[in-house]
Amino acid sequence: MTSLTVFAPSGVELRAPALKLARQRLAAMGYEVTLDVSVRARHQRFAGDEETRLATLHRVADAAPSIAMACRGGYGLTRSLDAIDWPRLARSVEQGTRWVGFSDLTALQLGLLAHTGARSWHGPMACDDFGRSDEAGGVDEVTRDCFAEAMSGELEAVGFRTEAGFDGLQARGTLWGGNLAMVVSMLGTPHWPKVKGGILFLEDVSEHPYRVERSLLQLHQAGVLAAQKAVLLGAFTDYRKSPNDRGYSLKQAVAQLRSVSSTPVLTGLPFGHVPTKVTLPIGAKVQLVVDGRDVLIGW
Repeated sequence: MTSLTVFAPSGVELRAPALKLARQRLAAMGYEVTLDVSVRARHQRFAGDEETRLATLHRVADAAPSIAMACRGGYGLTRSLDAIDWPRLARSVEQGTRWVGFSDLTALQLGLLAHTGARSWHGPMACDDFGRSDEAGGVDEVTRDCFAEAMSGELEAVGFRTEAGFDGLQARGTLWGGNLAMVVSMLGTPHWPKVKGGILFLEDVSEHPYRVERSLLQLHQAGVLAAQKAVLLGAFTDYRKSPNDRGYSLKQAVAQLRSVSSTPVLTGLPFGHVPTKVTLPIGAKVQLVVDGRDVLIGW
């Protein structure tokens, strides 16, 4: 049976019913589920103080479960980046651990890639995805099945539909990225992965399109986008429109980016703070192929 440890490296987890439901559902999928003590840690808005959360990462790494899945994101990993024993986490990957999550987990995943080159998985989290109540829609089947296939090694590609205009595009490079705010926050730090010729994917939540545009332009102006072969945009959700927008939207923000960057920017990647999300291997060499409006990412 595949071992799966649910841990809390960032924000405090207060959703006891969701945690219980996630454990039941993951166990029903055939995983041997362990809840790390960190899921009950409390300190302000965090899952324990700095020392506690750092110890969580190292404890899980030393245990080297088959899957290390975050229960939630929030905020907190940025505080830990300078103190993480990156080779210690890399050893867990060498032993077969697949670190899985999204949102704030982007910091851990990109730091791991930058310091060690180890692969991790941008994918669902325990409470956010497997702990969603039936009244709220339950577990998304695509999310569940894609995750299971990725963890078993069966998943070799994901596909999605994008806008017209990219037919025939082909690219090969390192797949990397995650939450846009987290990606930008790491720019210029020792934890930034210097990926050249890569395929960068991005998503965000509760950020108005002008803030999304500003972050994308920062990546452009820093030369990050020009160094990539393609940029894939996922979901940008849960923001409030402003009376000052006057027709301005995420579509206009993307158009502005395309007007200044020569790197292809594709939309439609099924990923982000949404129920339906694919599981993606950060740090893997992938092949991107566009046929009409159909996009395939294979590894």
